[in-house]
Amino acid sequence: MSISRFQIPGDIIMGENSLSQLSTLEGKKAIIVTGGSSMKKNGFLDDVDNILKNSGFTTLIFDGVEANPSVETCLKGRDIMLDFNPDWIIALGGGSAIDAAKAMWIFYEHPELTFEDIIEPNSTPALRNKAKLCCIPSTSGTASEVTAFSVITDTENHIKYPLVSKYIVPDVAIIDPIIPSKMPKHITAHTGMDVLAHATEALVSTAASDLTDALAIQAIEIVFKYLPIAYKEPNNMEAREKMHNASTIAGMAFTSASLGLIHSLAHKIGGEFHVTHGLANAILLPYIVDFNRKSTDKIQLIEHIMGFENYSTAIADLNEKLDIVSSFNALEDSPLNDENKFEEVLDRMSENAYKDPCTLTNPRESSPEIVKELFKHAYYGTKVDF
Repeated sequence: MSISRFQIPGDIIMGENSLSQLSTLEGKKAIIVTGGSSMKKNGFLDDVDNILKNSGFTTLIFDGVEANPSVETCLKGRDIMLDFNPDWIIALGGGSAIDAAKAMWIFYEHPELTFEDIIEPNSTPALRNKAKLCCIPSTSGTASEVTAFSVITDTENHIKYPLVSKYIVPDVAIIDPIIPSKMPKHITAHTGMDVLAHATEALVSTAASDLTDALAIQAIEIVFKYLPIAYKEPNNMEAREKMHNASTIAGMAFTSASLGLIHSLAHKIGGEFHVTHGLANAILLPYIVDFNRKSTDKIQLIEHIMGFENYSTAIADLNEKLDIVSSFNALEDSPLNDENKFEEVLDRMSENAYKDPCTLTNPRESSPEIVKELFKHAYYGTKVDF
C-alpha cells in the first residue's frame, strides 16, 4: 500500500455572510487581486476593501486579471507587490483571479524566479516569508481556494500550464454562497461541471485514497442533485450553498489525489482555442469516462451509489439539462467551428496534453496517439470504443 498525503488550507470558513470573517485576519497591508468588473459591479470588491480597512489594513487593488491569466499578468502583479510589500494577498473572484494571485505570490516571494523555473511539479520554493494568502471564490467550480494547483497561460506558445506545489495551498478560504449567487447561468453551468470533473478524476486517480474517495463521492452526489436547481433558480440559496461547498469538497479531494486526462486535454484545447476551462471539462467528461472504464472499478462504484445505468450517459444528460453542447465542433462562434484549424494543431495539442502533469495519475495508460484519438472523439462527437 502506497503512502498518501492529504492537505487542506489552515482555515475554511463557510456559510452566508462568512465574508465578514475577513476582519479576523491580522496584518498591516493587503493587496486584493481580482478579475473583471463583476466583483466591483456587485459590490463585493468594495465590501472586501472596506472590511480590511476597518480592520486596520492599508489596501491596494490589482484588478483586470484575464479569463486565462497570463505569465505577463502574474509578473506585473509581482512588480506591484514588490513595491507595496503586502503581508496578506486576498484573491477575490473566479479561478482565474485566484490562480493568478498564487503565481504572483510565488514571484513576489522569489522575484529571481522565471516562469520556466516553476513549471515542473513541486519546483516552487517555500513561501510565507513575506505574505499569506486568503482566497474568496466567486464561482462554484475551480476550487483553487483549497488546492495546490494554479493554471497559468503561456500566451506565446498557446499552452496552459498547471503549476503544482504544496506551498500554494491557501492559508484561508472563505466560502460565502452569496457571492456566486450573482453568476450568469452559463457560468453556473460551466463551473458546476468543473466540480464534477474534479470529483470524478479524483475518484479514479491512481493517487486516490479513502479520504479523497469519500470527498469525491460526496461532491458528485451534490452536483447531480443541486446543479440543475442552481442553474434554473439562480437565487435558490440552498442550491448555491450546496454547490459552493461541493466545489470546495471536490477541491480537497483532487489537491491530494490529483487529476487525469480530462484536465490534461482541457488545459491544452483551452490554451489553443480559448475554450473556458469548465466548458472544456464538461464536453470532455463523458468521453474520458468511457476511455477510463476499462482500467478502474470506481466508475462502476459511482454507478452503484448513484443508481446510474451508465455514468457517462448520466453526465451527457446533465450537460443537456445545462444547455452544454456534446462536442467541440458544436460550439457556437468558436474557432473550433473551423475543422481545418483543429486538425492543424491536433498533433501538437495532443503531444502537449500527454505531457501535462495531470496525465500522470490517470487510471488508464495513454500516449500522444491515444490522446489524439480522444480529442477527435470529443471534437466530432463520436463514441469512444477502444
